[in-house]
Amino acid sequence: MIGQTLGLLTGKALETSDVLMVCVVGIIVVIVELALIAFCITGVSKAINGLTKATKKKMKAEAPASSAPAAVAAPAQAAAPVAVAVKKDPELIDVDEKSAAIIMAIVSDESGIPLERLAFKSIKKID
Repeated sequence: MIGQTLGLLTGKALETSDVLMVCVVGIIVVIVELALIAFCITGVSKAINGLTKATKKKMKAEAPASSAPAAVAAPAQAAAPVAVAVKKDPELIDVDEKSAAIIMAIVSDESGIPLERLAFKSIKKID
């Protein structure tokens, strides 16, 4: 019956061996296409990871360069009496100091911004 159905396309009835050959070729085509899609996804993933790493390296390279002039300017400013802004500790709401320190360290690490450049106003536990 399958041979007769496929035979309608060609005008003749197909034998069982022909039907099996069509099935095998179809399965091979599907497997090859899936492999190509997997390689494409892997390639795009590696490209995005490479761009992300390059951006992080660029940000890390720029961070010390931007903080160096501030370090040079600090001794010159220390000679003159200048009001220094004191960093206020963040307001902790239902969070102990150890957990707050861990949260601040994680935010600094994930964002790539040095901890001394971040200003936390408050840290609140959300249920």
